[in-house]
Amino acid sequence: MKRLPRLLATAGLLAAALPGLATPSSASAAPTPAYLRQTPDWHRCSPDRPAAYECATLKVPLDYQRPEGRTLDLAISRMKSENPAERRGVLLINPGGPGTSGLSRPIRTHAEMPKDVRDRYDLVGLDPRRVGRSSPIGCGDLSEAEVGVGGAYRPETFASEVSWARGIADKCRAKSGDVIPYITTRNTARDMDVIRAALGERKVSYLGYSYGTYLGAVYSQMFPERTDRFVLDSGVDPGRVWRGMIQAWGTGAEPAFERWTRWVAERSDTYGLGATPEAVSATFWALVARADRDPINHYGERMTGDDIRADPSLFFDPHAASVVIKGIKASADKAPQPPGGTDPGMSGKDADRKWPGMPSPLGGVRGAGPGGDAGGTSEGTDVTPANNATAVYWAVVCGDTDSWPRDPEQYARDAARDKVKHPLYGDFASNIKPCAFWQRPLEPATPMKTRAGVLTVQNEWDPMTPLSSGQGLHQALRGSRMVLALGGQGHGVYLSHPTACANTPVNAYLSTGRLPTKDVTCHNPPPTPDPEGAGAR
Repeated sequence: MKRLPRLLATAGLLAAALPGLATPSSASAAPTPAYLRQTPDWHRCSPDRPAAYECATLKVPLDYQRPEGRTLDLAISRMKSENPAERRGVLLINPGGPGTSGLSRPIRTHAEMPKDVRDRYDLVGLDPRRVGRSSPIGCGDLSEAEVGVGGAYRPETFASEVSWARGIADKCRAKSGDVIPYITTRNTARDMDVIRAALGERKVSYLGYSYGTYLGAVYSQMFPERTDRFVLDSGVDPGRVWRGMIQAWGTGAEPAFERWTRWVAERSDTYGLGATPEAVSATFWALVARADRDPINHYGERMTGDDIRADPSLFFDPHAASVVIKGIKASADKAPQPPGGTDPGMSGKDADRKWPGMPSPLGGVRGAGPGGDAGGTSEGTDVTPANNATAVYWAVVCGDTDSWPRDPEQYARDAARDKVKHPLYGDFASNIKPCAFWQRPLEPATPMKTRAGVLTVQNEWDPMTPLSSGQGLHQALRGSRMVLALGGQGHGVYLSHPTACANTPVNAYLSTGRLPTKDVTCHNPPPTPDPEGAGAR
């Protein structure tokens, strides 16, 4: 099929969706914008990658209200369907973020997705605007403390937290202030539609994880006629963007912590942290208080009580949490530790897990920094700024919405309140962020008003987009269906494990386009073997 007529046919729709462009009636006779007349020049991405993994670069407007102005590169990739007779179209993949590369994601998806499903699509990846190979930006010289999402609230240190937040905003503005206002989810959705048009497709299908669920939801509202089969995995609640999503890490950690106290109490002979949930909780908080009075030397690092609380995602994995807290308690008691600096009982992916500072898929603790995802990998270049992920993370999180308070004292009040209500992480989550000093957004957040027949997917025990967030996304998108994996642990559901119970309904939807007639609840097997032979409950 010829590409030009299809591109011309899409021009009116795109113009209608973008502020400052013509209406559909006037656009029908207007010249097609140059960015909609592109044809990708595909080439092999790298000699050390599969030959079928191809890359290209598109040009997109920095500001869609001024489409003839400055442009930026948009790096895309693909792995074509191996069965053209079964091919339906393209499946665009976003692994999360914001600030995360998705260029190499088709390789992983190709390896993990059943052949009869992937045969229906060309798998397409991208580095979102200003990430990785897509005209990346940075925030200048950021310190290690300036690449995370903030610390605990204490009245005596709040002034330094304000300086931390203001410093990041000032550095980002000084280095990239002329482009930062245009790094938003709405503009990334517009970029997605340019990709669709450049590929000659009438509609696009989509697989988005974590932040990618919000990007997919926004696309479904801006371009509903172009939305085909959309899977939104590990959902961001549109009603909470973005401060509320960070605060959800605090509220979501509390039931996970309570579950952990029950789990480890049943195994008191193994871990020695208490024989009842109440006793385990008392042991933990006594350890926190002890570390606040006198920091604990744990494998050569001095840990305060705030350090022990610094990443609530740990408690979503009861086995890992039990081993780590047992190890910290042993250090506090000056009990012998195993040689080599590895906590006892860890194996496989947990063997090198350190505490604090473990990476977190939607942004991470202060030591880990933004730009993580539900399993993506970096795809930067030698010229990509080291803090590219941090710059894009705050650009999106601060620039998507004008709901961030501008008064530092509001953050102090909220953090003090939430330290009492959600003591594990509430004060971290509500403490001041750079958004208090960010530029005002150019556009409001996207309302979720249009019916969207998409499939949302959620683990019951997701540390970064908790269950309540996934339910909020499902409720916001009228016409959607939800697959809930009871017992599911971790961030990212579909294809996270060959036996993940959500794989079957998602594969069926991507293959047929038929949503389940009602929401689906399935049961995942216990994710972590336990010394006693019982799984987490």
